[in-house]
Amino acid sequence: MSNQSLNDKQAQFDEYFSITHSINANMRVLEADEAVPDIENIEDAMPYAFRIASEMAAIEAQAIRPLRNLSDHAESLADYLNHQSRKIDLMMSFVLHQQDEPEYRFKTVKFGGGGVIIDAPSALETGTNAELKLFLDAEAAAIFCFGEVISCEPVEDRYHIAFIFNTIREQDQELLVRASLHIQTLQLRKRAQEKKAGS
Repeated sequence: MSNQSLNDKQAQFDEYFSITHSINANMRVLEADEAVPDIENIEDAMPYAFRIASEMAAIEAQAIRPLRNLSDHAESLADYLNHQSRKIDLMMSFVLHQQDEPEYRFKTVKFGGGGVIIDAPSALETGTNAELKLFLDAEAAAIFCFGEVISCEPVEDRYHIAFIFNTIREQDQELLVRASLHIQTLQLRKRAQEKKAGS
């Protein structure tokens, strides 16, 4: 456990935008003799599927960027490449879902760039460290990181456990921020359509 106070950790959690949304998550509490890897060593602890998914996303982004400067007659080429990109996303989503382990599966209550709140049947002590996997279906992506419990609130007969990310790659944190904003946009759009349909 780091020397930051609980208030500092809560402030770090709140620093990033987060959204109330349920996604699949794996939470594996670390054993007493298991250390949380630092950022330089997180990729050594990361399942191979998460590493290659990240590399493929970076390659794809680099490949599509030059297309934006092509003239209109290249539109059909861009469409074709976007379809190919979507196929790769679907395949990677399938590969990453093989990493979703039923014995560690939970649902999130809320997530964002600073941390995640997980719905669980039993409590965890503040300061407990866990390996986390977050599955973002809307982005055809998944995140592997480590978190520390900063609060555990009883809700009816269950618990909402808040984790601050204590080891996460910068590109994964950015992906979580983008995903939370994307989901918020979809939610607002849906709300606007429902309002329109009801008026």
